[in-house]
Amino acid sequence: MPGELIITVSGLRGIVGENLTPQVAADYGRAFGSFLRSKFSDADKLTVCMGRDSRPSGQSLASAVTSGLTTAGIDVIDLGIVTTPTVGIMVKHLACAGGIVITASHNPLPYNGIKLLLDNAMAPPPDVAGQIKICFEIRDFFSDDRLKPGRVSANSNADDIHLAKVLRIVDQKAIAKKQFKVVLDSVNGAGGRPGVKLLTALGCKIIPMNTEPTGLFAHTPEPTAENLTSLCDAVKKAHADIGFAQDPDADRLAIVDETGTYIGEEYTLALAAKLIFSRQTGSACGERPVVSEVELSRTAAANLSTSRMIDDIAKAAGGRVIRTPVGEANVASAMIKNNCIIGGEGNGGVIDLRIGPIRDSLVAMAFTLQLLAQTGKTVSQLVGEIPRYCMTKYKFPADKAKMKLILDAVKKLFPDAKIDSSDGFRFDFPDAWIHIRSSNTEPIVRVIVESKDKTAAKKYIDAVLNIAR
Repeated sequence: MPGELIITVSGLRGIVGENLTPQVAADYGRAFGSFLRSKFSDADKLTVCMGRDSRPSGQSLASAVTSGLTTAGIDVIDLGIVTTPTVGIMVKHLACAGGIVITASHNPLPYNGIKLLLDNAMAPPPDVAGQIKICFEIRDFFSDDRLKPGRVSANSNADDIHLAKVLRIVDQKAIAKKQFKVVLDSVNGAGGRPGVKLLTALGCKIIPMNTEPTGLFAHTPEPTAENLTSLCDAVKKAHADIGFAQDPDADRLAIVDETGTYIGEEYTLALAAKLIFSRQTGSACGERPVVSEVELSRTAAANLSTSRMIDDIAKAAGGRVIRTPVGEANVASAMIKNNCIIGGEGNGGVIDLRIGPIRDSLVAMAFTLQLLAQTGKTVSQLVGEIPRYCMTKYKFPADKAKMKLILDAVKKLFPDAKIDSSDGFRFDFPDAWIHIRSSNTEPIVRVIVESKDKTAAKKYIDAVLNIAR
């Protein structure tokens, strides 16, 4: 097995044709199929649904993974090019034993990957992911002479099922009445088709950018400020109400305000939380929501690296935020355990369990438009109401031994800080927080500092970097 492959709890990622070959993909599919065979040992028939983002390499890798799964006796439902959250929705809708997404998320075009989902539509927990990884590495595949190869079928209804779920949790008529002008940049990924369908259903005037699923990314695919200058220009030129940017598998969303200003991915979750918490307090629109909802707590969940903005929004509504280790599955698990009304990560990922336990750019778009419709305010006005913070990110090489030395020194330097050690260490102060954690995929340490101004942020990050040096 090529050593450069990155294998984590959510699956496998590599460079197509170098360390990620059809044989590797077939073996990984067969390893996942073997795991499912052992998990559901009494089942005669097991099915996995599979989708992919629009990368040109996706079709051949999907075929290879399908070969591995069917060899293990697993039936495969091919969803075609769909978003990552769509696959999660279909796992439950079709009562599948698991799901697979062929995607490398925001990585550049040479990369692709194989993301695994269990029957709960979530990534495997670490111990299960470890079992699948060992099975793959030593090729310990399920074998039974009586086993019949799995069958392959197709399903073209996934978009519609996903969209129907999203539309049920917003006021479609109220949004459509506003006739928002929206610029949508889908980077020629999987989100363009369903994104246009959603905005059309919500009565928006759409200015599409890169919405064809060619997989030939029009710009560097991660939806950060430096990669979205053309979207900012388009919003300004069209005098649009808002600009949306999806990543290739459409589980993340970045937002550009009506002036053509990139507001930052951290605000995606903050605006969603502002809407959802307002539905309990009535503060955003002066009335209760028109959609029926189950009784929910006033609790949200976010990972340790996500901005304090969501804490401020929850506190104003009499709620609270549960912090989790970094990773979508960790946030979703905390949401399920604590009956959370909203959750996500500061990378533009919003999770609403009524849709599924996966970050979803379609949910984020619908919630943002709902908030605009209910308040009658612009994006910049809504952003101005949220306490502003300055976030700085840094990384440097360090092995586990050096990481321990750094953390010990930081703890001595800040003895009065509130510490969370569930994922590296997060140090909380009245005016700031620092999150220091090792990367799961490379020997580096990531440091994130958030404070109320750049001067304070520099003070804290300089302190950590001086220790590291």
